[in-house]
Amino acid sequence: MLTGMADTAAVATAAADDDPAVGLRAVRSLRVLVERLEALQVDNARGRGWTWEQIAQLLGVSRQAVHKKYARGRGPLRRRD
Repeated sequence: MLTGMADTAAVATAAADDDPAVGLRAVRSLRVLVERLEALQVDNARGRGWTWEQIAQLLGVSRQAVHKKYARGRGPLRRRD
């Protein structure tokens, strides 16, 4: 898993590697990072009083899609029992 900016840069570089195994592992790591960052920022926005519509507009998705993904603790950073 990624631990810092240098790791992130290395993974981004690896995503363009000629070896598909290296590239695809890097893409998977980047996907996980993006999901976590999105969840963090959605939580940040909601904590500051942003509406689902405002968040959705900036993410380029529908209000319903972002609400379904993150409302009531269902997002990627939420604890699963």
